[in-house]
Order: sequence, then C-alpha cells, then structure tokens
Amino acid sequence: MKDVFILAIESSCDETSASVVKNGNEQLSNIVASQIKSHMRFGGVVPEVASRHHVEQITQVIDEALRIANMSMEDIDAFAVTEGPGLVGSLLVGISAAKALAMAYQKPLIPVNHMAGHIYASQLHQPLQFPLLALLVSGGHTELVYMEKNNDFQVIGETRDDAVGEAYDKIGRILNLSYPGGKAIDELAQKGQDTLAFPRAMIHDNHYDFSFSGLKSAVINTVHNAKQKGDTINPEDLAASFQASIIDVLVHKTKQALLEYPVKQFILAGGVAANKGLRFALSELFEKEFPTVQFSVPDFRLCGDNAAMIGAAAYHNYCQNRLANLTLNAKPGLELTKNSEKGC
Repeated sequence: MKDVFILAIESSCDETSASVVKNGNEQLSNIVASQIKSHMRFGGVVPEVASRHHVEQITQVIDEALRIANMSMEDIDAFAVTEGPGLVGSLLVGISAAKALAMAYQKPLIPVNHMAGHIYASQLHQPLQFPLLALLVSGGHTELVYMEKNNDFQVIGETRDDAVGEAYDKIGRILNLSYPGGKAIDELAQKGQDTLAFPRAMIHDNHYDFSFSGLKSAVINTVHNAKQKGDTINPEDLAASFQASIIDVLVHKTKQALLEYPVKQFILAGGVAANKGLRFALSELFEKEFPTVQFSVPDFRLCGDNAAMIGAAAYHNYCQNRLANLTLNAKPGLELTKNSEKGC
C-alpha cells in the first residue's frame, strides 16, 4: 500500500501546532508554538488572546513542519485539522487554514476529534491493541473510553463537573503557583505527605463517572480557614494530599473498569498524562494486578496538545473515507462517538 503523508493542524486551545505524519504512526515533524507566557499573567487561557496568537503563528508552524519533514505541499496526500472540542475562535483559525490548503492544492480535508487525537498519540510509539481502554485526563476532559476497534469510541465514564486539569489549575491559583498549575502541583506533591483528609468523591459508586468540584471546594476551604485562624499549611503536604485524592479516584475507577472490560492495552492520554504521580500509580497497578495488559502512555511531548496526534488519528479517518468538504465548521462541544467502519 502506498505511504500516506498527512499534514495536520491543531489549534483547539492555546497551542498552535502543525505536523507531518506518515501512515499514522511516524511523525516526520511536530512543531508546537506555545502561548503559556502570554496567558500566565491571567492565570488561565483568554480565548481572544489565544485566537490572535493562532492567527499570528499558523503559517509559520505549517512552513516549519514542512521544512523539518523535508517535504513540499505537493508531497502531502491530505490535510487534517481539529474540528472540536475546544475554543471556537481557536478552532476556526486552524480550520480556516486547513480548508484554504485543501482548496488550493485540491487534496482531501480530514476532520479530527481532539480527544481521539489524544488517544492515538500512543500510536506514534507503539501499535494500538484492541480491545483497549483509555483514560483521558486534560484541562477540559476526564473520560474512560472503551474501544473494540479503530474509531469505535464508547465513553463509559466521564466527569460530572470539573475536569482533572481544570481542578489542578484552580488549586494552583489558590497556592499562588505559576500557570499552568498541574506541573507545579505535581512537583510540590513529590516533596510532601498525604496528611489532609480530602474527599474521594464517587470512589465506591457503582459507575465510572467522576466528580472533582467537591475536592476543589475542600482544598479552597482548607486554605481559607487556615488563613482566618492564622494557621500555616505546608504547601507540599497540601499539594500531596490534593494529588493523592485525585490519583486514588482515577486508579480505583480504572481498576473497576478493567475488571468489567477485559482489554489488551490501557492508554493514559491527555495533558495530565504527563503527571509523574499518576503515571507511577497506574504503572504500579498494572505491574501488580494486570500484568497481561500493556500500559501505554505517550512521550511527555505528546501528552499536551500537538498536531502529530491529530495526524495519527486522521490516518484512520482517511482510510475510512471520513472526509469533510469546505463547509467544515468548528464544533466546540464535539463528543467522541461510536463510528467504526472498515479501513486501514
């Protein structure tokens, strides 16, 4: 079969990225222009600022992705782009660029679900083995997804309020840590002890949904009460206790899901997949209790938003002829759905 080269674009939030991916499993380039410094002063992503940065950077990252891959537009077989979920203004910048390229070079246009991209990021370092279970943990999502085959997504559990990454960022602001809060809290947690009795919401409930708003409120109340009383809370212990609560819930729900859904592979995906505490806890779970299940987590550089993961997911859409025309629009609330057909 002829090699397929896809130029992918990702602009769903605050990273402008372009990548050339070969056959869905080999990244020839992956350029990411971060906006963290611009949003740091606000303590979070400002949609209008993010959109403006995407407009400024999109052509540069595309050109650089082609240069690093040593390819021209004529060498590309199709253009892929994130259609959702994400910030509508940010998504539209990437979609507009991809549609312009598809029209100018008369090549197929492939729409990609951002969360599917996070799952398929693992495909860039080892093949996916079905059936599999994926835990998606990011700033906007916390989901357990079961897959029997490519593009066959069954969401068996999701957050009912805050996503894990969102909770990390909010607690990071309470602790006056630099944005994004996830990395800073993870580093603090490695130095502290789980000394505070924070809640483990829904941990023993007979379902796979999550809730982290109660934990967030408990941490905030603990900090405020201590300030009112003039008490001092060790920030390392606070971070360790907060992180331990989240990890306990994620690991327990994962374990219960694995008992009901026997799989060959488990994928940890999304920005929070870079969390060292979570990686260690899950690796211990599989080593001790599920040694026959392959535990797969992308390289740190592929955990955050990037275009290579979009190119990896796009390959299967391309093989299944799941293409878009020039009416493609942003879908900020796009969900993962079961949509499996024969393909590559």
